[in-house]
Amino acid sequence: MGLKIKMNERLGRLYAFLDGEIDHHSVAALRTDIDLNVTLYKPKSLFLDFSAVTFMDSSGIGLVMGRYKKMNEIKGRVFIQNPPNHIKRVMLLSGVNKLAKIVNADMIAGEVETLEKSSK
Repeated sequence: MGLKIKMNERLGRLYAFLDGEIDHHSVAALRTDIDLNVTLYKPKSLFLDFSAVTFMDSSGIGLVMGRYKKMNEIKGRVFIQNPPNHIKRVMLLSGVNKLAKIVNADMIAGEVETLEKSSK
């Protein structure tokens, strides 16, 4: 199937909406797109939205870890947004949720702001 990405920046937050399969074939282009936008916008928070991800191998964990490192360099934070249950389980088992908090898009804005300030 492949992977599509849609990027959106607003109010110091960069959103990457991922759609499709994340594997070793698709992850390189994904990393490049996200990193270019991080460099361009220098957001305080990066939200990786997994709601439309249908498959993810260990490359997805590497994606999150690499973006954590990139955001850490600019004193920013990474959030894993709306992962389907099968993706969330992999995130929790790998421990990557200790680097990037798992959130839902329908969280009250104040809840996300509190997480942005407290997660480090």
